[in-house]
Amino acid sequence: MNRPDALADLAALSERLTVWLFDAALPLWWRHGIDRVNGGFHEVIGLDGAAVAMERRVRVTARQVFAFALAGKLGWNGDWRGAVDDGLAYFFRACVLPNGAVRKVTRADGSPKDDTFCLYDQAFALFALAAAASVVGNRADVEAAAVKLRTLLLNDYRNPIAGFEEANPRSLPLKANPHMHTFEACLAWEEVGGDASWSRLADELADLCLSRLIDRRTGWLKEYFDGEWRLMAGDLGRICEPGHQFEWSWLLTRWGISRQRPDAIAAARSLTAQAEAHGINRPGEVAIMELYDDGRIKDGTARLWSQTERLKGNLALADAAADAGERNRHLAAAATAGRTLMRFLDVETPGLWRDRMHPDGHFDVEPAPASSFYHIICAIDQLRTFVAGSAGRTRG
Repeated sequence: MNRPDALADLAALSERLTVWLFDAALPLWWRHGIDRVNGGFHEVIGLDGAAVAMERRVRVTARQVFAFALAGKLGWNGDWRGAVDDGLAYFFRACVLPNGAVRKVTRADGSPKDDTFCLYDQAFALFALAAAASVVGNRADVEAAAVKLRTLLLNDYRNPIAGFEEANPRSLPLKANPHMHTFEACLAWEEVGGDASWSRLADELADLCLSRLIDRRTGWLKEYFDGEWRLMAGDLGRICEPGHQFEWSWLLTRWGISRQRPDAIAAARSLTAQAEAHGINRPGEVAIMELYDDGRIKDGTARLWSQTERLKGNLALADAAADAGERNRHLAAAATAGRTLMRFLDVETPGLWRDRMHPDGHFDVEPAPASSFYHIICAIDQLRTFVAGSAGRTRG
């Protein structure tokens, strides 16, 4: 049987977060987070609710397009479509280079600031385009842009073994994190009816994770590699991020279920178990940023995004659990992650958040970064879906 207290906690949390999202966060970010003069989205909003004019990372533009597209699917009755259309117009005008890649940074007025190729930013461009493809009228144009970027990556940035290079010419180390988000983008395109190449690339990236990114000696997922996907020497090759363990768990579970790959689900279970056992500041019940594979803490601060990924990873594994005991463990961890997330959202201006908690429990007082909205709304979506599915099974 399911633990009724954990399920009830998750159902109540889903309701609270939905009210917060629909009544506070989305209206505030629509009203103050969209730049009505230059187009696009502001990078941060101060805790007083006022936007701060500053240069903008292209990944934030992409994430905000995704957030408002998902808001429409979730049923928000605000002008999410206008936000998506305006955000895409800015994206194509200010962010996309002639070869199909996206630049790294624009200035506050939308003019170019940094055209450096960044694989992480390309991943979020692909992800945003997948989200937009299912809600905009010009799907053909959106899909063509995604295919053009994918073709560029495959032709000009291919790693000889698997995945992609960080630059051309090569720049080391190779990084796991951009590949995780490229994997996420491929699964998103698969879900919205993209061509078969998205599924093939998703399979390649999942197998890269299972065969190279997860250290068979320690069981940890590592972050930094040489050009042949071997661990970097020294401490750099020993760095682990609990938030990424949870995030990979969520993605590998989804992929493992769709491909009937129990080895992927087993790997996801192991990654989450490692992160729960060693990557949580227990007095605060928060997932910390970085540690080494021998247990040494590299960065004991807790970022908001790591809590959302802990929630998502445990929800996915609860759905894939082999027995009631395993399911209950994941339900309890998900409920804890949800309660912790609420602490980050408890600010003076409803709809904003704090981003960084220190080991002693105090938060940095700083503007709310728009980049976190993607993590929050995705976690809310997963939670709502899980609660609805659990209710359906209970009724059945």
